[in-house]
Amino acid sequence: MSDAAERSMTLPNDQDASGRSFDHEELEQLRMVLDSGTLTCTKGSRVRELEQSFAERLGVDRCRAAASGTAALHAAVAAIDPAPGDEIVTTPITDMGAITPILYQSAIPVFADVDPRTYNVTAATIEPKLTRRTKAVMVTHLFGNPCEMDEILELCRGRGIPVIEDCAQAYGASYRGRPVGTLGDIGCFSLQQGKHITAGEGGLVVSQSEHYTRRIRLFIDKAWGYGDPNPDHYFLALNYRMTELVGAVALAQLGKLDGNVKQRVDMADRLTAALQNVPGVDAPEVAHHAVNSYWRYALHVDPAVIRGGAVALGDLLRERGVFCAPRYIQKPAFECQVLRDQVTFGNSRFPFVGPQREGEPEIRYDRADTPGTIEALERVVVLPWNERYTEEHVDYVASVIAAAAQRLAIPAAAGEGRS
Repeated sequence: MSDAAERSMTLPNDQDASGRSFDHEELEQLRMVLDSGTLTCTKGSRVRELEQSFAERLGVDRCRAAASGTAALHAAVAAIDPAPGDEIVTTPITDMGAITPILYQSAIPVFADVDPRTYNVTAATIEPKLTRRTKAVMVTHLFGNPCEMDEILELCRGRGIPVIEDCAQAYGASYRGRPVGTLGDIGCFSLQQGKHITAGEGGLVVSQSEHYTRRIRLFIDKAWGYGDPNPDHYFLALNYRMTELVGAVALAQLGKLDGNVKQRVDMADRLTAALQNVPGVDAPEVAHHAVNSYWRYALHVDPAVIRGGAVALGDLLRERGVFCAPRYIQKPAFECQVLRDQVTFGNSRFPFVGPQREGEPEIRYDRADTPGTIEALERVVVLPWNERYTEEHVDYVASVIAAAAQRLAIPAAAGEGRS
């Protein structure tokens, strides 16, 4: 390896203060809440201000805060209100927190394949999965890279199917000049530890639909109709409220979002430029009409050029302190036990089996149906990324990648250029 790659450097980590942007603003917001003595959002003001500020930022009328990103997605699914045994089409490269809400609402996740270079579902992969029981499509803008939404929306709206956008990793991303989360029917964001802004946990849900917004607001608060003439608990729902303490931290963080995203994008652009001449390693593929906000930086590794592919490259990067994630997730979501063995409610296997599915084909998950997903996972190395990365950090990462790629170059391919 080169001298640059041989030296050691500690990179900022978004799991601690080195990779997060906390200062007196969060403390001041917390102090205001504690001084007020009001920690519940039903009586306080911080969560309401957060909701209003986030809605204004996205150019929408309505936002509702929730206890987590998973709670935000659960509220979105509940707003769609699937019947038992209905289906929601989604991606197999996602966190389980985006899938279990589907099951908790008695619906069945159906997995569309992904484009192996963008890691996102497309209209072409979604369409074969649509059936008469499809209640919604949930798209995930993975790593901050927007899905190709025009084609997806045209497909779904032509069939009257609502679209939920999972934007947990995509604050600040945009598609044809519009923020993600405002393109479909409902957009969901996360404030979990490692996101662009964080309050440890927390979620935000936006929609331009009055109907969906009311359903979301009710679901997050036990379906109690606050402010209604004759309030009641209208339907089955949970307490997913955000506390004023979380809202206070999130509100201070929201003021830093633009700067955080800009730094991530600027540093990602610098790394992309540095990798242009590294054979077998490609930067993220981003459409010219989209803005990737880089929750993480996803390298595509060609195993025909790099001996051992993504795993071998990742091993060498980790040796030099670049603690990356080869394959991102080790298997598609549908191969996790909860879905593979249909471990849901007791031993019922509900909603996969039962009278609600009588006459319907059996739901079966098979990796042979998702070749793009398998290829994507086999070839991706996900680099950690946060707003505290500097040019020096990026140059170090680039030098380590280049040195590792050179060390692993397959001789027959070493001089043939990029894959």
